[in-house]
Amino acid sequence: MQKPTIETLGSLISSGYKAKSIRAEMRDNLVAKLRGGAPRFEGVIGYDNTVLPDVERAILSQHSMLLLGLRGQAKTRIARQMVGLLDEWVPVIAGSELNDDPLAPLSRFGKELVEELGGATPVSWLHRSERYVEKLATPDVSVADLIGDVDPIKASNLRLNYSDERVIHFGLVPRAHRCIFVINELPDLQARIQVSLFNILQEGDIQIRGFKMRLPLDIAFVFTANPEDYTNRGSIITPLKDRIESQILTHYIDDLDLAQQITAQEAKISADTRQLVKLSPWLTKVVDQIVLEARLSELVDTKSGVSPRLSISATENLYSAAERRLLLSGDTSTHVRAVDLWGVVPAITGKVELVYEGEQQGPLGVALSLITQAIGSVLEGHLPNPSAKLKKGEKDPYAEIRNWFGQHVFELPAVNTDKEHLAALNNVGGLRELVVGLIDPPKDEIPLLMEMVLFYLANHDVLQRFLLRDRIEFKDQVNTMWRDLLSDDL
Repeated sequence: MQKPTIETLGSLISSGYKAKSIRAEMRDNLVAKLRGGAPRFEGVIGYDNTVLPDVERAILSQHSMLLLGLRGQAKTRIARQMVGLLDEWVPVIAGSELNDDPLAPLSRFGKELVEELGGATPVSWLHRSERYVEKLATPDVSVADLIGDVDPIKASNLRLNYSDERVIHFGLVPRAHRCIFVINELPDLQARIQVSLFNILQEGDIQIRGFKMRLPLDIAFVFTANPEDYTNRGSIITPLKDRIESQILTHYIDDLDLAQQITAQEAKISADTRQLVKLSPWLTKVVDQIVLEARLSELVDTKSGVSPRLSISATENLYSAAERRLLLSGDTSTHVRAVDLWGVVPAITGKVELVYEGEQQGPLGVALSLITQAIGSVLEGHLPNPSAKLKKGEKDPYAEIRNWFGQHVFELPAVNTDKEHLAALNNVGGLRELVVGLIDPPKDEIPLLMEMVLFYLANHDVLQRFLLRDRIEFKDQVNTMWRDLLSDDL
C-alpha cells in the first residue's frame, strides 16, 4: 500500500476515515489474517501449537501481555513481529510529538492546532514500522525516562512558569501513543518505577508531577521477563502483574528437527565460507544435540536455561574451525570434521551455568563431555551398542576395531590435509567396513562417520579419548589401564 496523499484534516474527514484504538486495530488485522490463512509470526519456529495461539488469543481479547520464559525463547522476536498486525499507515497531526490522531487530538499542541485551523490542520502519515517502541529495563531507568518530567530549559526558552503544562518533557510512554510499547526484562525495573505504570495499564492515562492534566494514552503494552530474574535480580510487583491481562509462558524447543531449523535460520555464515566448507547434516544434528544434552545434564544449572544461541554460535564456530584448518593446510575446499567440534568449546563454556559438580569438573571438561555425549546420541539407533552383551553365536561388529586398538594408538591432528586425514582413518582396521556396512552413507560423508564412530566408542568407554594441544588421541581402554598399572609398579 502506497503512502496516502491526504494532507489536511478536512480531506481526511471527507475520505470517511474512522479512528480506532491500537488494540482494536491489531485485533481486526489478526482476524483478517486468520480468516485468510496468512502468516502472522514469520521466523518464530516451534510455537505453532503452544505459545503463538496464546499470543493470538491475547490480541483478540485486546490485552496487554507478559511473555515469561528463560533466555533465548524468542520473546522479543514475537513482540517485534506484532508490528505486522498494525495498519500500514495511520494519520497524525503534523508536528505532534505524541502522534496525535487528527480526529481525537491528545496533546495541548494538537488540540490548539485543530481549534485554530479546523479542516486545514496539516496531516502527515506514520508507517507501522515507526509505531514500535522498545525499552530494555535497567535499574537506572527513572520515572522521568518512562513518563516524563518538568524541563527547566524548555521553561526558560519559552518563558513559561512551572505551572504551565507546556514545560513538560514527555517520556517514552506518552511518546508511544498509538504504538506498541515493549519493556524487556521487566523485573529489572525498580519497584517504585513499576508503580508508575499502574495508571496507564488500568485507567489508560498518566500523571506527571503535580499537573492536573491527564493523558488518555492508547498503547498496546508487551512485557518480557525471565523467571530467573525473580530470585536473582528483582521481581514484578504483585499489583503490576495483576494489571497485565495475559501472562504467556514460553519454552525451549525439544524437537531436534525444529531446533535445526532455528539454528539454520539464525546462524550467520557467509556465502564464500559455504562455498569453501561443506557441513554434513550429521554434524548439524550433533550441534543441536549438544544443547539438548546440556539441558538434561546434571552438571548444568537447568534453572538458568540453555539458550538456542549456543547452537547458533557453535555452528558459526564450527564453520570457522574448518575454514581456519583449510587455510592452514592449503586445501582448496573441505568438509567439516568431527575433530572440528573442539572449536565450538568457546560457544559452550560461555552459555551454560554450572552447578557445584560441574564447577568441580571445570567448564572445559563439561563442554567436551557434552560434545561426546551429543555424538553418541546422534549415532544411537544407527549402530549397535558396543557395551551390550552379545547373544550366543552373535559376532561382535567392533571386534576388528578393538583388535586394531589393542596394538595401536590413533591420532587425529587438528590441522592436516583432507588426503592425510582420510589416509589416517583408513589405517584403522575395520573402521571403514563398519561405517559402510551399518550406515551406508554417501561417499563424501564416510570419513566424518568414521571419526564419529571413534567418539561413539569413547562415549561407551571402549576407547579412551585424550585432547592434546594439537591433536586428539584414541587409545584402547584396557591396554591403557594395564600400562598405567605397570608404570605405577615401576
